[in-house]
Amino acid sequence: MKHIHDYKVVDVFTTRPLAGNPVAVVFDADGLDSGAMQAIASWTNLSETTFVLRPSTPAADYRLRIFTPRSELPFAGHPTLGSAHAVLEAGRATVREGGRLVQQCGIGLVEVSVADSADGADGTGGRELMFALPSAHITPLAAADVAELELIVGGKLEPDAAPALVNVGPMWIILPMADAAAVLALKPDFARLAALERRLGVTGLTVFGRHPPSSVADIEVRAFAPSCGVVEDPVCGSGNASVAAFQWARGLLPAAGASYVAAQGRCVGRDGRVKVQVGAGGQVRVGGGCITCVDGQLAL
Repeated sequence: MKHIHDYKVVDVFTTRPLAGNPVAVVFDADGLDSGAMQAIASWTNLSETTFVLRPSTPAADYRLRIFTPRSELPFAGHPTLGSAHAVLEAGRATVREGGRLVQQCGIGLVEVSVADSADGADGTGGRELMFALPSAHITPLAAADVAELELIVGGKLEPDAAPALVNVGPMWIILPMADAAAVLALKPDFARLAALERRLGVTGLTVFGRHPPSSVADIEVRAFAPSCGVVEDPVCGSGNASVAAFQWARGLLPAAGASYVAAQGRCVGRDGRVKVQVGAGGQVRVGGGCITCVDGQLAL
């Protein structure tokens, strides 16, 4: 007997179809075990597939499990936003007082704010979602690992551009680069990077560099996670959040806080825009638009 699950694919960090990062969202997943979820995530072959379950606490509106094609993640950014969009669109939850949803996932409770977007006037959007990043833990990268990273990116790292490990649930190696052009030109050695990721137990490598003034975005970001089966993530929420936490910790953002826009996805044919807010205490919020591209059912 087939089991039918409502199913959506939501493009995140965009209000235009096919321009952001898609996440597959499977509803009514309480009857699926971990093996079935991993098989579905491998089949969709998207950077992440999520499964919506009943929450185990009244403090949450729903529970979410998040899978890459190869493994489960305790938290991820664009799946959080895309799943919140899907849950609201499907009428599976309503916005709480103060314009928020509460997601339960591997790292605990994550608050998602929901606001109307001006981009919705032309029918391409209408809802802007932002998540509050859990506390980030930042540690320096060991000298031997920095040397290996230099081989991976194909060049000597500048002393004032020292990379670090940023743990926000997923753990990213964060590497600042000279500018946005250097980010766009980067061609990592993916075999070596996958080996480094496995050895360090990290999700992947996220790099960033500044755009010139008056550009459409303030920084360019790219995220690579070959050990997870994602050579390059089109637009990465947790990677961008980690970049924001790294910049604040390194004094690259004003101590009083800042807001900026990151661009990501150009190298894989996308055009994502990520809105980032960093508060005076370093609290990071990341968000953007979402739009559903596939709405149907999954028969298992």
